[in-house]
Amino acid sequence: MTAQILLQNEVLISLFSETLILILNIIAIIGTIKILKNWDFSSTSPQQYKLEKRSYLIVLIITVSLLFNILLLPYFAFCLESLSAIVPGAMCGAGVISANPYGNPLLLLKILILFFIGIWLLINHEDLKAKNYPYTRKKFWFFSIIFIMIATSYILEIAYFSNISLEKPVSCCSVIFGLSGANSLPFGLSTLMIVAIFYLLALLSFLFIWQKQAFALAFSSIGFLFVAYYAITHFFGTYIYQLPTHICPFCMLQGEYYYVGYLIWGLLFVSVFFGIANAVLRLIIGKELVRFYHYAFITLVSFIIITAGYVVVYVLKNGVWL
Repeated sequence: MTAQILLQNEVLISLFSETLILILNIIAIIGTIKILKNWDFSSTSPQQYKLEKRSYLIVLIITVSLLFNILLLPYFAFCLESLSAIVPGAMCGAGVISANPYGNPLLLLKILILFFIGIWLLINHEDLKAKNYPYTRKKFWFFSIIFIMIATSYILEIAYFSNISLEKPVSCCSVIFGLSGANSLPFGLSTLMIVAIFYLLALLSFLFIWQKQAFALAFSSIGFLFVAYYAITHFFGTYIYQLPTHICPFCMLQGEYYYVGYLIWGLLFVSVFFGIANAVLRLIIGKELVRFYHYAFITLVSFIIITAGYVVVYVLKNGVWL
């Protein structure tokens, strides 16, 4: 039965793409180790000249591989949705990702990798802008961490797809995310309280954006990500599905709901990324970029308008709350 999963077109494409990316990153990490061992920009030796030329090639390989990695997360979500048609008991990607113990750690790691990739791309951009490449060592050390994460993700992905059973039924999303499920609201909070905290953290984020408080914004953004997950799953999602008992963060990725989940989750992750970006940049390279405050504001506003829009439209059309 495992072979049937591994031979699905979507799984084959995902694993083939991940393999190519891993190969590119292996090539890049070999060059990275050589650069970290011998890099000295103040030196005028032939070896340093060769390292500078090699670094351009390594950076190009890293950039291409990391950009493709960004594209693979939504494809992985699409792959999960496609498998829900053959995995018994699964109504959407929620059941598929919970089919074995590797699924949820793999998904969380893939999301974390995206944040690390974004930071690396920013550091690399700032390094290439400077004449003396001041962040070369830092960006290659940072890539070394990303490489370990990508390699771990690859191993987890093989283990995950290899252990999906087509004989043992999985739980559907209503069981996994319902009030009796493992993902019910944290700390005994009610849905109303989660929504209130959601908007409170959004207002705090806007305040920190206006004041350009990098570290305060980072903390509020991380808190907002945590609360937004529950707010979308337990409140806003029900208005997308127009059904109060349909509690799921995955079903909105389906064509039945015009794939709006990709937009909603994408905007959330991007807004949080820009919310934490300046704090991380200050820690690593000692500077921040003002434009990221603007990007954080734009993406956060867009996210709030879209999620709240579903609620407003439903209430105006039906005259009741779910």
